[in-house]
Amino acid sequence: MSTKAKTQYTCSACGGVSPKWLGKCPHCNEWNTLEETVAESTAGTKHRYQALTKAQPVALLAEIEAADVDRTPTGQPELDRVLGGGIVEGGVVLIGGDPGIGKSTLLLQAAESLSTQIKVLYVTGEESGAQVALRARRLGLAGTHLRVLAEIQLEKIQAALAAETPNFCVIDSIQTLYSDQLTSAPGSVAQVRECAAQLTRTAKASGCAIVLVGHVTKEGALAGPRVLEHIVDTVLYFEGDTHSSFRLVRAIKNRFGAVNEIGVFAMTERGLKGVSNPSAIFLSTHGAPVPGSVVLVTLEGTRPLLVEIQALVDSGGAAPRRLSVGLERDRLAMLLAVLHRHAGVDCLDQDVFVNAVGGVRISEPAADLAVLLAIQSSLRGKPLPQGFIAFGEVGLAGEVRPAPRGQERLKEAAKLGFSMAVVPKANAPKKAIEGLVVHPVERIEEAIDVVRSLS
Repeated sequence: MSTKAKTQYTCSACGGVSPKWLGKCPHCNEWNTLEETVAESTAGTKHRYQALTKAQPVALLAEIEAADVDRTPTGQPELDRVLGGGIVEGGVVLIGGDPGIGKSTLLLQAAESLSTQIKVLYVTGEESGAQVALRARRLGLAGTHLRVLAEIQLEKIQAALAAETPNFCVIDSIQTLYSDQLTSAPGSVAQVRECAAQLTRTAKASGCAIVLVGHVTKEGALAGPRVLEHIVDTVLYFEGDTHSSFRLVRAIKNRFGAVNEIGVFAMTERGLKGVSNPSAIFLSTHGAPVPGSVVLVTLEGTRPLLVEIQALVDSGGAAPRRLSVGLERDRLAMLLAVLHRHAGVDCLDQDVFVNAVGGVRISEPAADLAVLLAIQSSLRGKPLPQGFIAFGEVGLAGEVRPAPRGQERLKEAAKLGFSMAVVPKANAPKKAIEGLVVHPVERIEEAIDVVRSLS
């Protein structure tokens, strides 16, 4: 048994050190900022965070050799899309999401698929080996090559990684681990930081790709120190309503691929299945066009998605409400002011509700035009024609600005059978797209006039 390292308490605000815990930092007088850390050894021993590679001389950037990283597909095409093509040797991925959303299910499926190609170790701190086996049987996974370890002590996990030498390892979850170096409980800031740093160091040294499962707070952010997200190479968020069968995996950070990519999964009795055409989820199946409904072509990473935007305008009385689900509420208030000032459409005494169908969250400003046309359609009580789409950013001066990669959006809409589009003039296609009539507009009042003439 190794002797336990001495601990000290460091202030997260000023960095001051105290030998014991205090309510108030003696250096900067901040309250509740002292956190337990491992004391630095003054002896000339090797530092446990010492760089793993030899010191390199200063070199010109142009002369440094760089090659594309090799990737191993996980057997889940939608997960590979978010990761940038597959797992990378020595890469560390952090995946977070609400309880019961399907993190463990997805990773068990991916680990089973990978285990037929490479050595895989699944470390579970939240369940016993029997519970993991039970889930595998329920999902119809054979598990003939998948190695499982139920352990929460960091040093034992590192010993198992050294003995097993896997190419891929899942840690479920980082909040359950603890290191013997610290006396604080598993899940505390110090333990999460220490365990994540040591596992990242192990991944880089051995070339084993590690996936850390992270808990989320009630606000939806990853629990633990923010440094956790800085240490790892890729951060994925598992989103979706537990009442719905659809789940989204979104890349927030990726050193080996594009960010803001999404993968769409459907939860079935046999686990999570990738959805290759996610636009079908977010489009409602109305028998005939209804007032207040407009289809928007939005971009999620590199993928154009068709999402239905719904608006309901109703008499609101003295204090009308402005409510948006899946879109920014402040932007809705701004757009209503633009609609009133530049297009003469007044909603001052009306309740306005806007919703993005299917639980998708839209953050790009290219949704502006679709939101305004949906509001105008609901206010007049007249539906837009069948097969109608719109996208474009609307400025405070009433101008309709172009959206990025407009040609791809239009082609995706045409491929799915849409026949009519109102788009910014700068996004009008140079060559006609078969089956799609495009109405380019420069200002919001033009867009309203075009819609009135169509309906």
